[in-house]
Amino acid sequence: METIFPPYEPDPTPPQRRFRPVPIRMLIPNLVTLLALAAGLTAVKLALEGRFDLASISIMVAAILDGLDGRIARALGGTSRFGAELDSLADFVSFGCAPALVLYMWLLKDLKTAGWIAGLVLAFAQALRLARFNVMIDSEPKPDWQKAFAVGVPAPSGAMMALLPLNLHLAGMPHFAGESVLVMLWTVLTGILAVSWLPTFSGKGLRTPISRNWVVPLLLLAGIVVFLLVVHPFETVSALTLLYVICIPVAIRAFFRQKRAESRSGPSNPA
Repeated sequence: METIFPPYEPDPTPPQRRFRPVPIRMLIPNLVTLLALAAGLTAVKLALEGRFDLASISIMVAAILDGLDGRIARALGGTSRFGAELDSLADFVSFGCAPALVLYMWLLKDLKTAGWIAGLVLAFAQALRLARFNVMIDSEPKPDWQKAFAVGVPAPSGAMMALLPLNLHLAGMPHFAGESVLVMLWTVLTGILAVSWLPTFSGKGLRTPISRNWVVPLLLLAGIVVFLLVVHPFETVSALTLLYVICIPVAIRAFFRQKRAESRSGPSNPA
């Protein structure tokens, strides 16, 4: 009579695996990703201690590192599927869980269950978005012009959008009646935009070549933005976030204008 749990006898001579050495160029992007993960987790620790200014800065640092790891991997030739999966997991913690917990400990806790649900919506939305992104990696290549657009609000941008009320408060905006309700609605809206199919501007569009006449003005503008981020971080991040929100309708209009032009001229070469 056979038992439900038959005995297991491992193979006395398991096959020997040969592990090839991993080049350093493959490790550096993953180390940057882990630094971004550490910054996101540190934001939660700082929020538990009531230091919301440093918590917001930690998530800003995570967003900057997240923008660098992929570019470093491509520059070094160190892209891998492992790195892509690690990046998605780190993004979920840094831009899904961390902003939700920071907002809840800052103001959403005043709404008790409703505030906690708003934080869950943000975290769930970021998880679903990142899972959709991983699935779309293996999809058919898109036309070249679509590289400048993302599907929904990217995870780092979504985290900055969710933290906009906190950054405005840290920039000097006082509390007012009904603020917690507005923060809850804004958090839910950010989660909806993250999982939506609305086209938004993507950082990959920065690869587009620019005229030589614009090089010096753009470098000057970038230097001014970096200086303002160091001197007035919350005011600058709030202004950049508001500018990004304003650009969402512009991105939608530009996307469908390009799509109509493509349909009239015929399909372009895929990426």
